[in-house]
Amino acid sequence: MTPGSQTSLREANRARIVSAVQQRGSLTQVELAGVTGLSPATISNIVKELAGAGVLSTAPTSRSGRRALQVTLARNLGLVAGIHFGSRSLRVAVADTAHQIIAEQRMPLPPDHRADAGMERAALLLTELVEQVDAPLEELLAVGVGVPAPVDVRTGRVSALGLLRGWEGFSVSEELTQRLGVAVHVDNDANLGALAEARVGAASGFQHVVYIRVSHGVGAGLILNGQVFHGRSGTVGEIGHLTVEDHGPICRCGSRGCLEMYVGASLLLDMLTTSHGNLTLPEAIHLAQNGDLGCRRVISDAGQHLGVAAASICNFIDPELLVIGGELAQAGDLLLDPIRAVLGRRSIPSFDGPVGVVASALGSQAEVRGALLLAMDHAKIAAPMGGGL
Repeated sequence: MTPGSQTSLREANRARIVSAVQQRGSLTQVELAGVTGLSPATISNIVKELAGAGVLSTAPTSRSGRRALQVTLARNLGLVAGIHFGSRSLRVAVADTAHQIIAEQRMPLPPDHRADAGMERAALLLTELVEQVDAPLEELLAVGVGVPAPVDVRTGRVSALGLLRGWEGFSVSEELTQRLGVAVHVDNDANLGALAEARVGAASGFQHVVYIRVSHGVGAGLILNGQVFHGRSGTVGEIGHLTVEDHGPICRCGSRGCLEMYVGASLLLDMLTTSHGNLTLPEAIHLAQNGDLGCRRVISDAGQHLGVAAASICNFIDPELLVIGGELAQAGDLLLDPIRAVLGRRSIPSFDGPVGVVASALGSQAEVRGALLLAMDHAKIAAPMGGGL
């Protein structure tokens, strides 16, 4: 397909329409035109085409007394949901039994948000999304949840002290099950990112994978023999709290010199405050990619620290692939090349060379997709041909 051709333009327009319906859950054709910027005629033609192909579903409705055509994603009966609590955001997605995501929404959360407030917002947002696709809440078969802390998957309870303030010992599965009336299954968000990358992302086809999520915190998920490895109580993969400097700054976990104190987003941005003022992480990454020396330096230094931790993990479990996800992974090779360089120096020499290092293929959606896959596994929903999601 030639870039810029009529065929490629039509494909792009189809994708824009499907994405808009996926994000909003349900729209009229007029609303679709407003959201996408496409002409009503283009909207009408493509909606008709996609409805015929079984991608979209249409139904007559009315707006302000006028007849209209409501557009939703076509779906199989039965729904699952995925919820990801990030350090500062909440993402919820709903999918059908054909592994098609039919609605998704993200909202910001305040730093150090409390568990009860998070549960309330997640339950409300999920209820709204299910209503948007014209389904009853009773159609939910299972819900998967990712949280940025160790989780005992047997109980759905946050299992570590001091890593997620206000959540220690909190049973996410019990609380959300009571609110939603459906089975809720919980895991650490890095574990779910690892699951998604191994099933439908950058590590598809690999059996032994390390996934490192670098955002405001740092965590790792391990896939061994194709399965998420949890350890005794769910604290496996907490590489953000590996000590890299014995006399370093005090970490929130109570230890000194933890990796998170050298590569966490807030710490990196603090280093740039004097020279660059107050930046967001996407702004710092953009500046680095456009040649800013200070921003490039802090990202490179973060990559070297991550490489030291990654080399220890890789020497210990000998994975086939290392996947880097989270917000900082958007820096691409500015972050990955220093990791590769340190791995080359610190890994046990092998005829196969150091383990490959790649960026997440799923980006910011990795964890919520992993949550959906967790829900589907518990609901015993097999993936369609091609994998889905």
